[in-house]
Amino acid sequence: MNVRLYVWQRLTAALMVPLVLVHVAVIFYATRQGMTAADILARTRGSIVWASLYGIFVAAAAVHASIGVHNVLTEWSPLRDRSAGIFATVFGTSLLLLGLRAVAAVVLS
Repeated sequence: MNVRLYVWQRLTAALMVPLVLVHVAVIFYATRQGMTAADILARTRGSIVWASLYGIFVAAAAVHASIGVHNVLTEWSPLRDRSAGIFATVFGTSLLLLGLRAVAAVVLS
């Protein structure tokens, strides 16, 4: 494994830990309060804080997952490093775009 990719994957993992905890805490809070999807969307609409929080979460998850996919493909498939890298980049870019679209839908709705 490339040392640079190893470091990036560990950094994104460390970044995602508090974001996952916030995400899970919000889920518990919303379910305990009996909030509907409409209630949640009403609270997140136009919020720069939520857009930033989940935007960073999406970016970190996309980088983290694409590095993991690259590693799995190079170790367990017949793909060479370059082909695995191209596939992982397309995969990570797709995750990033879909995730940011979801964030925009929740915050800008």
